[in-house]
Amino acid sequence: MTVRLAGLLPGELDEQQAEVYRAITGGRRSAGPQSFALADEDGRLRGPFNAMLLSPPVGLAVQAVGSAVRYDSALTDRVREMAILAVAAHWGSAFEREAHEAVGRGCGLSERDMAALRAGSVPESADPAERTALRITHALLRAGELTGEEYDEAVLAVGARGVFELTTLVGYYGMLALQLRVFAGEKPAAGQATALPQPQTPS
Repeated sequence: MTVRLAGLLPGELDEQQAEVYRAITGGRRSAGPQSFALADEDGRLRGPFNAMLLSPPVGLAVQAVGSAVRYDSALTDRVREMAILAVAAHWGSAFEREAHEAVGRGCGLSERDMAALRAGSVPESADPAERTALRITHALLRAGELTGEEYDEAVLAVGARGVFELTTLVGYYGMLALQLRVFAGEKPAAGQATALPQPQTPS
């Protein structure tokens, strides 16, 4: 793993960067028990958060979307964490997997559940709504869309708001996984998150 972007110490940040830093480390992510560290022992942001300092206006908006997905969603905690772990498995993101397996344990996910999610499967313990949410998540990851039948099934299981939030979650954590590849040097496992087909050149 080659880290391309050095972490910045809190004292090295300009005021705009410091605003992003405070929003991440002093917001709801920092309240209550911490499942994973947001910064290292010297205060440098970890994982995808460090790259958000490159563009404070965009970084501030991105972290706000992440906060809303985590803390203001109508999805249950278990559905949210299972969906995040499905995205992490698809992209082969070690940081997302380790961070959200830690969160998942606090939501009642067992080691067996998380092993199933790492393998791209639906845990046996999932209830009907959780199974539907995961099927929809896998469809979004696989095809980038939902069939009419899948959409109707999703709305029945989690509501139209839940479908919107689930698609946002899949896009948000996929974006973070991409940024972790570009800036933190994460590499996908073999067979994970294969490249999209290249557009065909008209003959």
